[in-house]
Amino acid sequence: MDNGSAQDVNEVSQDAKNMALLSWIGTFFLGFIPGLLLYLLKTDSPYVQDQSKESLNWSITAMIAYFVAFLLSFIVIGVILIPLIGLCHLIFCIMGAVASSKGKPFRVPFAIRLIK
Repeated sequence: MDNGSAQDVNEVSQDAKNMALLSWIGTFFLGFIPGLLLYLLKTDSPYVQDQSKESLNWSITAMIAYFVAFLLSFIVIGVILIPLIGLCHLIFCIMGAVASSKGKPFRVPFAIRLIK
């Protein structure tokens, strides 16, 4: 009796985990570029597509938040918001990297889902 066959179908390959991990790490350092590249080029892996889409959505959300905080910095509120957005960006990218290294799907709670 092979009880592991149902689990093997849902297993994420190590290559897919590594690509998703690179997407999240790249998002921290390079913004939307790694997520966009993996989303467009790695179409054969549903897991990489899902995680690159999520990292792309998060990086777009972070860019919008930085822009709004920059505009609000003229009335001092943005000066407080910019470091908070940076801290959220760091934390969500680390959480995404840890989840993707384990092969689990990760969703950023505050991301605007522009790409579905």
